[in-house]
Amino acid sequence: MAREAGSSHLTVQRLLERLGRHCLLLHEALRPRRAPSEPLILDGFRAFEAGQYWPFDLNLLIGESHFVYGFNDAELRRSGTHTDRQRVKRARLEATYGRPDPEATRRAVEELVGRVVPEGASAEIRSDEHQAYPRAFQRLSDRRIRHVTTSSKASRTPTNPLFPVNLADLLLRHGSANHKRETIAFSKRRQGALYRAAIWMVWRNYMKPSSERRRDAPPGVAIGVIESPLTLPAVLEQRLFPWRAPLSGWLERCYFGRIPTRRWPRLRSHELIHAV
Repeated sequence: MAREAGSSHLTVQRLLERLGRHCLLLHEALRPRRAPSEPLILDGFRAFEAGQYWPFDLNLLIGESHFVYGFNDAELRRSGTHTDRQRVKRARLEATYGRPDPEATRRAVEELVGRVVPEGASAEIRSDEHQAYPRAFQRLSDRRIRHVTTSSKASRTPTNPLFPVNLADLLLRHGSANHKRETIAFSKRRQGALYRAAIWMVWRNYMKPSSERRRDAPPGVAIGVIESPLTLPAVLEQRLFPWRAPLSGWLERCYFGRIPTRRWPRLRSHELIHAV
């Protein structure tokens, strides 16, 4: 992109970050504030930052309508089968940079569901059999959550109860080079991956047809938060400011670029006053 535009790659990076922040605010302005009237599907989309020794989950909460209600991240420890050499390298990296919080997924799911499902509301949430999810729901005692599980080994067809999130995973990997298997284009920092996820969420919710074959309305029209699909000029026509829709918790940290990457602990946080 920088070569085609004749600019510095840092210029493109800054514009992408600004677009990601804008998309975070746009979704917060448009998403429903009432309790979702449809079942929600929860899943952790596995990705990497700075290499395969630094995995994280992009936690997605998606409705049956395919509307993406929200997302956040959970830093993970590299798991799976290791060779002796890989085990030694992981130990060396953890001794230098520290070890991820073993409760990261539970904390992230608690924050995400608490953000989407209001206090006192009820919701049906479908997921795989991840052991951290029930623990997160138990801590949301002021919500009435009906948890329905489906094995992750079940065929990922349209009849699978988790199909909306399985399709979202497919679209993320198909359209984002940083999420493809065995790629060298992985995200260098988790914060960059989150900004890109915010852009993807706005495209998926408010611009892209739910079905490419039927060319129908996007999920945002289906649940009634917008009247018609948004065009790119419509997405960008109004400048949005974080103090007009106060952010807190994870959303505030993500907007201002305060999500850390262990491999490069120095934050590139967003502190500009005139380019929020």
